[in-house]
Amino acid sequence: MLRLRFLSRRAFTLIELLVVIAIIAILIGLLLPAVQKVREAASRMKCSNNIKQMSLAIHNYASTYQDKLPAGCMRDAGPGRTLNILSIILPYLEQDALYKYGTLAGQGSNFWDNAVPAGTSPSNTIRSVTLKAYQCPSDPTITNGYPANQINAWGATSYAANFQLFAKTTVAGTAGGNSWVARYTVANIPDGTSNVVAFAERYAACGSNGNLWAWPGGDWGPSSWGVTFANQPWGGNWNQVPLYQPNPWNTACDPYRASTPHTGTCLVGMMDGSVRGVSASVSQVTWQYAITPDDGNPLPSNW
Repeated sequence: MLRLRFLSRRAFTLIELLVVIAIIAILIGLLLPAVQKVREAASRMKCSNNIKQMSLAIHNYASTYQDKLPAGCMRDAGPGRTLNILSIILPYLEQDALYKYGTLAGQGSNFWDNAVPAGTSPSNTIRSVTLKAYQCPSDPTITNGYPANQINAWGATSYAANFQLFAKTTVAGTAGGNSWVARYTVANIPDGTSNVVAFAERYAACGSNGNLWAWPGGDWGPSSWGVTFANQPWGGNWNQVPLYQPNPWNTACDPYRASTPHTGTCLVGMMDGSVRGVSASVSQVTWQYAITPDDGNPLPSNW
């Protein structure tokens, strides 16, 4: 007569369980930095692409307006009459509908206060519209598309235009106040398009200040709330190198300087349409040469 023997399965001992848990913890510890690096690389690529598209939008604008560069801030007498450079280039970033809402005849006098369809933004006006094309995924000062100090009020941007290039010249606005315009066309930039920065990264929030894509600037000109950097003479440190991961951002940043969330490099868009990373080792002299369109100096080797 056959006797069936049932073999009982031995359970894991406590030591074996602890060894398995330790191995899993080690693997997670090894993989997590790699995952974070991949995620940051993807975010930086997205940020770089945003700047690339903005730089190309400048050239498309210039092609439409006889080589003219868009103004840092334009105060015009037409509908939606006060626009900054990021508002002006919207049609060249596949945001033509939003631009038309802001400049539609019969709307209010200010671009940012003009209405958008209900549900488009919390205020149903342009100022609280958020645009991914103007935001870097790595920017730690953005919450759900808004600067940390402007939730649901004004849409954020992680980028700023070079005041020295787009807004150095003051002209009387046709609707009062001042317009801040470029003194050169694309073709006659003295230092050439490959030697001048057009856009750079800048934190969306900086203490009580913000980087608001639809805001033209204080007194219709550049201000710490506007979308330009290297503001002279307002920003006393206008020619200083970018801030690399300023922390804490609410006290360590400077709203008039470029600032980046990336480790060791600040992404900038050159006037020739290229995008490059500026190392944290860049000298103040080199940076000043790169943001000044007419100093006549070649960019040094550390650029």
